[in-house]
Amino acid sequence: MDAVPEDYEGLKVLLLSRREALPKRLKQLAAFALEHPEEMAFGTVAGIAEHAGVQPSTLIRFAKSLGYDGFSHLQQIFRDRLRERFPDYRERLRGLREAEGHHFQAASLLDGFTEAAAISLDRMRSSVSPEELSRAIETLAKADTIYLLGARRVFPVSAYCAYAFGKLGVRAILIDHIAQLGPEQLATATERDAVLAISFTPYAPVTADLAATAARRNIPVVAITDSAFSPLVSSADIWLEVAEADFGAFRSLSASFALAMALAVGTAEKRAEG
Repeated sequence: MDAVPEDYEGLKVLLLSRREALPKRLKQLAAFALEHPEEMAFGTVAGIAEHAGVQPSTLIRFAKSLGYDGFSHLQQIFRDRLRERFPDYRERLRGLREAEGHHFQAASLLDGFTEAAAISLDRMRSSVSPEELSRAIETLAKADTIYLLGARRVFPVSAYCAYAFGKLGVRAILIDHIAQLGPEQLATATERDAVLAISFTPYAPVTADLAATAARRNIPVVAITDSAFSPLVSSADIWLEVAEADFGAFRSLSASFALAMALAVGTAEKRAEG
């Protein structure tokens, strides 16, 4: 038997290589694990099983089929992934001090964040094709109303879209999920509308869930996300890849804002063409 992966990337490769050979329920759980790594990291056995649509015992069987001692051993891989990729803010500041010296200069901070922004923008030029961008704009331009989804760190991007679309005369509704009312805010959307959903690792569950709800109701979904493994991809009619660079684990939003501006202005221009 192959060595048991001790990191998330190795686990992902193993799951993808075995996906077709797994029994139905284990395949279903494997797909859920890749789409919801944060829930796998911090959820309870009962909660994960309920959301994945399997029995709790399936989680133990799944872990052991991959060579782990039990589910807690497997779950630790998902927890380690988050700690490595997204340390808390105090750890990020400590990392910057270690890299820049205890009294790091304000100018070095500005240089670091400027460089991260420039890298992000360069990456986006390569990852977003003109054809996919045109398809996304066409989908949004056809919509009676555009529903805007974006939580946590990308909420400012969605809020900007609400502002820009409003100024450009395009009807848009910002789903802010205040008082957990996101589902109710999306409830009025129809197949004549569209959803613009934005989420990056670690993906906001509410964004993924509401995008999936829209897709099940045949509402077109345009997604901005960072990976083909993003849970938004399975719900999206078109998805645009943006991988923001970071400085000291603080990620830029420069490329996301640039793409949001292009979508807003492009949608307004497309509508003006008639």
